[in-house]
Amino acid sequence: MSETVKVKELVEALSLEVVTGDEASLERVIVTGDISRPGLELTGYFNYYSHDRLQLFGNKEITFAERMIPEERLMVMRRMCSEDTPGFIVSRGLTPPEEMIQAAKEHGIAVLRSPIATSRLLGEISSFLNGSLAPRTSVHGVLVDVYGLGVLIQGDSGIGKSETALELVKRGHRLIADDRVDVYQQDELTLIGEPPKILQHLIEIRGVGIIDVMDLFGASAVRGSMPVQLVVYLENWAKDKKYDRLGSDNTAVEIAEVNVPQIKIPVKTGRNVAIIIEVAAMNFRAKSMGYDATKTFENRLTALIDENSGQNE
Repeated sequence: MSETVKVKELVEALSLEVVTGDEASLERVIVTGDISRPGLELTGYFNYYSHDRLQLFGNKEITFAERMIPEERLMVMRRMCSEDTPGFIVSRGLTPPEEMIQAAKEHGIAVLRSPIATSRLLGEISSFLNGSLAPRTSVHGVLVDVYGLGVLIQGDSGIGKSETALELVKRGHRLIADDRVDVYQQDELTLIGEPPKILQHLIEIRGVGIIDVMDLFGASAVRGSMPVQLVVYLENWAKDKKYDRLGSDNTAVEIAEVNVPQIKIPVKTGRNVAIIIEVAAMNFRAKSMGYDATKTFENRLTALIDENSGQNE
């Protein structure tokens, strides 16, 4: 579970310009995804100052600060610098006040800059921090991008999850994570899956060993993260067990407090599981767009029964 993000990680992720800041200032940690736009603080009101947040300066804040006298501006900027203030960020490529740079240098705080608009920058920073700081949960399985759909393949050990994922990669789909998937809740309805750093781009095939998918199949065969939208559970075929043949069973599994639709696929010799998963992904997308082949069949069956009943009267 990530509890902090370093300022330098934010700089790298969003390609921010470091206006001023040494290695120590870039090692400062960010502990919250909330961003502060210090409007009241510029007027001298610090009763509820969120000193542990990134301080974002847009056009309004910079314009207001420019109207202050230099001594007052320096005093306010110094008050905004605390031991746990991660950094200052200026949007729209604006020029930071000299007093901001002076106060930041005095307290070992980085001043960063981005050319993009304030509201867009705020959204990008919040999205990155909320994702990076969110609690992680590890689940067993293989996550694959199939036709743009995040499919988590689960099942008993040795049933062929990794081999199925490898077949999907050969068919042009992309691997996100093998064996262990780190997931976190992006919001109430969205679950994001990503690989642990130690397993990134790697897949284990029994009898062959560890292979690097990116090295063998190229950069287009892997992906860093993906929303988990469908769970496919592989289970051994049992002759006496009844399986869903119409696709009318709407089951879900809860992962990290998010309900994810689940389908179960029986596995036996002769079944091409990779193709079945491809079709399952396409069918799931069709259902999400409003077309349900099961309902079409049921409607046709009902119409046929009504037609035959009318002929028998």
